[in-house]
Amino acid sequence: MKTIISVIMLLLMTSLSYANDIYVTQSGASLDLDITQDGSNNTVGNSTTASTSTGATTVLNIDQVGNSNVITYQINGASYTGVINLVGSSNNVDLNCDSTGGNSSCGSANAVINFTGSSNDIDLDIGQTSSATSADVDIVGQSGSDSNVVAATVDGNSAILTITVNGDTNNYLIDIDGNGDVNGHTLIHSHTGGIADVDITQSGVNDNMITLTTSGDNADIDISQTD
Repeated sequence: MKTIISVIMLLLMTSLSYANDIYVTQSGASLDLDITQDGSNNTVGNSTTASTSTGATTVLNIDQVGNSNVITYQINGASYTGVINLVGSSNNVDLNCDSTGGNSSCGSANAVINFTGSSNDIDLDIGQTSSATSADVDIVGQSGSDSNVVAATVDGNSAILTITVNGDTNNYLIDIDGNGDVNGHTLIHSHTGGIADVDITQSGVNDNMITLTTSGDNADIDISQTD
């Protein structure tokens, strides 16, 4: 199948900062895309126009260095693999896998989101339309990553979600759903730092497991798990 990739890059330079805006619209059997942005106010898609990839297989790697970065990306296809690296503060990531019902579900997803900085907003949705067969997600905040919000919704039969953040005043909103049984749902959470607000909901048919380790004062943890 012919692959059609449309990328529009707008480079705006002012006397104080650089802004890199990238919009991606891809349709075809497969995509392997690497994006590197260096400077402030970098965007891959934005709050009103998301970048999109539609095809069976998507490999997407994004590196952003600077403050006030934005990633808004929608992936529709059977398989997604990707790494997002962020260095800077006030970053916003909104990543959706299988956002419409007209394409094959995000059956297999392997994602890594790695950030260093404060006031980050990470929003990840996998298997929105139909459950992913296999999802393996790692969200890592390096030392000094403070005042972050991580919201992850994974609808999958086998959903391994690992969160490791070293920082203070972080908020985690986790929702894992789907039919488990025979090594199904899994959540591994590790937090180092003070003041953590953690809300975890994990449900499905059997095979639920949560391993939670925290460190520091003033943690508020709510866990709801059902078969």
